Amino acid sequence: MTLPHLLLPAGCGADVDALALRWKKANGPLMGLLTRFGGRLEEQMAFLPAGFRDRAERVTSAALENAWAVARQGGKLPGSGDRGTLAVAIGAGFAGGAGGIMGAIAELPFTITVLLHAIRREAEKQGYDPDDPWIMAEALRTFGSGSPVAADDGINTAFYSARAALTGPAINQLITTIAPKLATTLGQKLAAQAVPVMGAVSGAAINAAFLRYYREMAAIRFRLLRLGEVHGAGPVLEHFATATAQPRITKA
Repeated sequence: MTLPHLLLPAGCGADVDALALRWKKANGPLMGLLTRFGGRLEEQMAFLPAGFRDRAERVTSAALENAWAVARQGGKLPGSGDRGTLAVAIGAGFAGGAGGIMGAIAELPFTITVLLHAIRREAEKQGYDPDDPWIMAEALRTFGSGSPVAADDGINTAFYSARAALTGPAINQLITTIAPKLATTLGQKLAAQAVPVMGAVSGAAINAAFLRYYREMAAIRFRLLRLGEVHGAGPVLEHFATATAQPRITKA
């Protein structure tokens, strides 16, 4: 038995184990679907306009800022409940893909706003105020990592951070950190939507997949936040890290 399991009550440990299983499933077949639709980004880049990476990053950064602004104003998107949001995401992806690469780029800001809206809903399901600046920042951070304990994104050090007031420069810095990673992830989506007509079908399917993925990541993230507040951040994250770690292959 590992130390993290000893530090948590049985019920909480089982809850974290269930979240770890959800994380593994979300990062398995679902992300494989995205890869099949989008292909390898490096291979697709040859078919896209010069400077595509830079433009995608700029568009993504601006879209995150706009989505943040809409969220701060309490902006609500059309569609009620999870199904309504899914329908909006699919419709946006279809419309954007129908216009080829330019249509896909034009659609990207709206899609990011839809994704952020869905992420904020998951925070609300855990009893958090989605308009709380701390929770809004955690919603943005959901875009930057597949796991709150990932060591390569710095999010694990910010997880469970104090609920300090977030200034404009702090949010801009957060967006600057997240945008390149999100742009690379969404690059697969844009590459798959580069061909009109076929891109419309791909765009709709990929938007649906991205929505499910980020919604699942948000549900896991905010549930871990809630468990951490009750049982302690350290034990919860340690248990989650252990439960999601890849088994090591040892030689006989």
